[in-house]
Amino acid sequence: MERIVIEELAAAIERREPAVLATVVRTDRSVPRRAGSKMLVFADGRTIGTVGGGAMEHRVTLEAAQALAEGKPRLVAYDLVDPSTGDPGVCGGSVDIYMEPFMPTPVLFIVGGGHVGKAVAELAKWLGFRPTIWDDREDLVTELAQDDAIGTLLTGDAGVALNEASLTANDAVVMVSRNVTLDVEVVPLVLGTDAGYVGLMGSIRRWQTTRSKLEELGATDLDMSRIHTPIGLEINAETPEEIAISILAEVIGHRRGG
Repeated sequence: MERIVIEELAAAIERREPAVLATVVRTDRSVPRRAGSKMLVFADGRTIGTVGGGAMEHRVTLEAAQALAEGKPRLVAYDLVDPSTGDPGVCGGSVDIYMEPFMPTPVLFIVGGGHVGKAVAELAKWLGFRPTIWDDREDLVTELAQDDAIGTLLTGDAGVALNEASLTANDAVVMVSRNVTLDVEVVPLVLGTDAGYVGLMGSIRRWQTTRSKLEELGATDLDMSRIHTPIGLEINAETPEEIAISILAEVIGHRRGG
C-alpha cells in the first residue's frame, strides 16, 4: 500500500495537484498501524492509504487541510486511550504522525517577452517558479527560444495560452507588455483566471488610460482591485534586471503575506 501511496503522490505532483503525505513516524504500545504507514490527503478530502482509520484518521485529514493552507509540515501526536477525554481511539497506545504538504511549483505567467519580461523569467526560474512567457510577436518568441534559462514560451491567442497554463491561486501573472492596447486586450483574460497575483507594469498615467478603457468594457472595481500597479517594490530600479528584482520581490511578498 505504501508503494501505491508514493506512486499516487508522484502523479499528483506531475499534474500540479497539492496533497499532504501523512506518515506514522513513532508508535508506542498498541496502535492501529506500524511506523512507516502512509496516507495521502488531497485538498478536497480524498485519501489514499491509511494511518489507522476511525476518529484518528478523520483528525489527520483535518490537520492535513491546515498543513495545505499554511504550506508547512507539522508533527501531530495522538494518544489512543480514553475517548471520553477526547482521545481518538481506545487501542491503548500513542502515535506520532508527520504531515508533509507537497505544493505545486508556482507558475509565473509573463505577458510580454521584451527585455524586462526576459529578465523576469530568468530570475523567476532561479527562484523556483515555473516561468511562462507569452508574446504575440512570433519572431520574438522564436528568438527567445534560444535561451534555455527562460522556461516555457507561448505565442498566438492569449486566451488559449492562459487556458493552457491552468493558473491557480498559487500562481502569478506579471504583465510587462509594450502598450495600452495589448493591456486592454489581455487584462480581462487574465482576470478570468484564478491567478493569486496580477501585476501590471506602467506609469500612473498609462494605468489611468488602461483602467478607463477596461471600465468601458465592463470591468468592475472588484476586478481592478486584483491588479497591482505600478508593479514591483519601489527600489529606484532602472535596468531590466533591477526591475525584475523589484517585481519578483513584490510577487514573493504577496505569496508570503508580506
